[in-house]
Amino acid sequence: MFDNVRDEVAATLDEIREAGLFKPERVIGSPQSAAVTVTAGGTPGEVLNFCANNYLGLADHPEVLDAAKDALDRWGYGMASVRFICGTQDVHKQLEDRLSAFLGQEDTILYSSCFDANGGVFETLLDERDAVISDALNHASIIDGIRLCKARRHRYANRDLADLEQQLKESQDARRRLIVTDGVFSMDGYVAPLREICDLADRYNAMVMVDDSHAVGFVGAGGRGTPELHGVMDRVDIITGTLGKALGGASGGYVAARREIVALLRQRSRPYLFSNSLAPVIAAASLKVLDLVESSNELRERLADNTALFRSKMTEAGFEILPGDHPIAPVMIGDAAKAGRLAELLLERGVYVIGFSYPVVPHGQARIRVQLSAAHTTEDVERAVAAFVDARAAMGE
Repeated sequence: MFDNVRDEVAATLDEIREAGLFKPERVIGSPQSAAVTVTAGGTPGEVLNFCANNYLGLADHPEVLDAAKDALDRWGYGMASVRFICGTQDVHKQLEDRLSAFLGQEDTILYSSCFDANGGVFETLLDERDAVISDALNHASIIDGIRLCKARRHRYANRDLADLEQQLKESQDARRRLIVTDGVFSMDGYVAPLREICDLADRYNAMVMVDDSHAVGFVGAGGRGTPELHGVMDRVDIITGTLGKALGGASGGYVAARREIVALLRQRSRPYLFSNSLAPVIAAASLKVLDLVESSNELRERLADNTALFRSKMTEAGFEILPGDHPIAPVMIGDAAKAGRLAELLLERGVYVIGFSYPVVPHGQARIRVQLSAAHTTEDVERAVAAFVDARAAMGE
């Protein structure tokens, strides 16, 4: 059967390559860290890593690794089951309780990823009598999750409060309304205006959901994310997030929410009911990550310093970086092929970054999305800036 479509698929792949949109995968032969060893997909050798979501540098932290090793001996490798059958251990409940307390929510439910968490919320809570109002630049997992439910779909322009209010007015006949937004928009590093969103939600009797994957652990005074940053921790009804970025970088996601919402998700959320339990080693290591996050501001302060240094040095060098102070620092290129070529030249100069182009970002807005980490040193950041300058010169610009 596939022989009938082989040529069509191959032609599509050729079109992607010709447009400069092909996304090669590089292989690394070392732990995720500030520097990694490339073994395939580029010039072999050690390079500085400026494209991981390892914001706090905890992916290879010794205490996290020790907690994971201990967990293997105590809890085993995997559960081989879903939660409601025989896939719940004490460590899963401990992590859920700990996340609830950390995020200021009444209860938490773990998923195998935040993609699954977002895929399990909307269908469970909303039906054809309801409306979901989503920011235009929300993550793909939110978009796909909304597609699974029968609620009416409204979309408002990115962070546009006037447009959001208009969508709220147009959906006033709905039984339930849910406003959903990324806390931080991953391609731009922009932060959602949560206080104003919550004000509108109060005015129009809507619930608020935030995917805070690119904020929890390092945004806010205590690392509790954008609700803490904006002082609305008690006003957000649903928080989804990941354990796969700042909180250790492995995998796993969660929904932290009102008690009744979590209880319903345990009964009806399909990605939860039909997916294997989160590996106990990840749950145990995540508890150690929360210990580290709550015990000191050192990593958050180092991350903020590295971010400020990179943004200022790159601006001084004449590069266009989208404004903000988030460690996602998009270096705008425009043309997809140029962004890909610049990434190749940077790898040759010992700096590992990725060019982002359509369909990940809109046509004509290709970029190098640089991501800073607390694991980087000042020298690492300065070396990265110098590599950008040198690579730009090599392109004749």
